[in-house]
Amino acid sequence: MTGKVLRLGTLLFFCMVLVFSSNGYAAGYDHEITVQKMVFSWKVDGANINVKLTAPTKGWVGIGFNPSDEMKDAKFVLGYVKDGKLVLTNDFGTADTKHEAVETLGGKSDVTAIGGNIQGDMTTIEFALPLVSTDGKGCKIDPAGNTIVLLAYGPDNDSFKIKHKFRTKISVNLTTGEYK
Repeated sequence: MTGKVLRLGTLLFFCMVLVFSSNGYAAGYDHEITVQKMVFSWKVDGANINVKLTAPTKGWVGIGFNPSDEMKDAKFVLGYVKDGKLVLTNDFGTADTKHEAVETLGGKSDVTAIGGNIQGDMTTIEFALPLVSTDGKGCKIDPAGNTIVLLAYGPDNDSFKIKHKFRTKISVNLTTGEYK
């Protein structure tokens, strides 16, 4: 009986580890901002920024950093979850209302996928990216200064080509978490 209880306890322990590790992805974000129903959480971690985005959609969720005008020159990361797997694209703002995948523009994505999930009608994506871009587009995020952040999500559709259902622009100090 004791061996059976020990095996059952061990199995329960490993099941709990799997549950907490699959839902926790990159726990420990330092800051969080909620704009309407979209949540942007982040942690500056050395030369990288770890990001978690949650929005009321079963489609794509995205963020852009430091556009020169509207979407132009911004570094974008968009993602959705399909069949339990995170799909990401690393884009660059090529015009005021247009962005393209950096691979299409001759660069190489420097975004690291952490995880993602859909719970009910909410999609969450998590990823890391370098503060000084290595994707060939020269984007730089200064965590101590004010960073223009574009937040958006699409309708319940997994296509990055479908226009946003929600978008906003905020100015954030990524070190202190202050924003306007």
